[in-house]
Amino acid sequence: MLLIVSAAKVQKNNVPNGKKMDFVKWSLFTIFAVHNMRQRKHILLPILFGAILLLAAIGAIFIGAIDIPFKMVWGSFLHRFHVSSDIIVPAFYDTTIWQLRLPRIVMSLLAGASLAVCGCVFQSIFRNPICDPYILGISSGASLGAAVAIILGWDISLFGVTVPALLTALLTLVFIMGIGRFSHHRSTQTLLLTGIALNFFISSIITLLIVVNQQSMQKIYFWTMGSLATVSWGEIGWLIPVMIIAFIFLYYHSKDLDIMQMGIESAKSIGVNTQRTTYVVLIVSSLLIGVVVSFCGVIGFIGLIVPNIIRLLFGSSNRHLFTYSIFFGAFFLLVADTLARTIAAPSELPVGSITALAGAPYFIYLLLRNRPSTRAE
Repeated sequence: MLLIVSAAKVQKNNVPNGKKMDFVKWSLFTIFAVHNMRQRKHILLPILFGAILLLAAIGAIFIGAIDIPFKMVWGSFLHRFHVSSDIIVPAFYDTTIWQLRLPRIVMSLLAGASLAVCGCVFQSIFRNPICDPYILGISSGASLGAAVAIILGWDISLFGVTVPALLTALLTLVFIMGIGRFSHHRSTQTLLLTGIALNFFISSIITLLIVVNQQSMQKIYFWTMGSLATVSWGEIGWLIPVMIIAFIFLYYHSKDLDIMQMGIESAKSIGVNTQRTTYVVLIVSSLLIGVVVSFCGVIGFIGLIVPNIIRLLFGSSNRHLFTYSIFFGAFFLLVADTLARTIAAPSELPVGSITALAGAPYFIYLLLRNRPSTRAE
């Protein structure tokens, strides 16, 4: 925009006086046209990405250990919404669609979007492009609760591992925020170091539990790698309101996060309460992460690579980062989960292994790209 204005000023000096008024009008029209194109882009692109995501989700219904014909899927939807149809859908197909595939497809969309947006938040707060939502140890806390639940046999009870995993994730969050609150150095570095230390500590406890209870090792390992195989409509019903409230809150603070990118002191001078914003935003995003992990297990790299891809494509504005991360994160996890349940069919791979295969090389690329340049002296 500034380049267009500058160019217009330069060209204006070379135009005869009689035509200057017309040239000014043309310049203003060009400036407003470019501005409108940018605004229109951020309206049309979400609609386009939403349509692509919807088509991908519909396509994932047909794919699995057993492929479901289009006629059966169409007939099942017609019957579900009480539309008269001559298509006879076997109970096996109907159960597979509504109790197995659709819940995990919807959960993959919600969980992928949540992890990607939380990754944007953490990278913005810590001002580090290689931070992910699990850096504070929330996922390790949830894994500890899940491991204890599996060892005690609670995984076959009413709530399974979800409630213990969520409780330990929340306790981990309270512990980290308590240390950050009452330490002498109230900074993001204190939170980051506390989370890393707690991550290693909890991981060592989980390892000891696995060694002592080797009969539960496979279940614990599979859970910690992430899986959407056991998600239900009830869990989706719990996640949706938490996700909506968290997203609204994070969008509300997106401008403050943008200002904080200029530096803490600069943000304070403008009037941003940086300490309050940091703690409140981290608490809200960590709560969302705890809920997602308690339902789906630990699914890595989505919150790491998706925000960086969006930042390269659409800039560093957090409002745009949040918007496009919802679509890219949802699409990424949807594709990963579809691959996890089809590559080794009828067996199933942990979805975290698929995301790691895609994320680990990109993580190495980020490390190399952000490596400070050195000069030979």
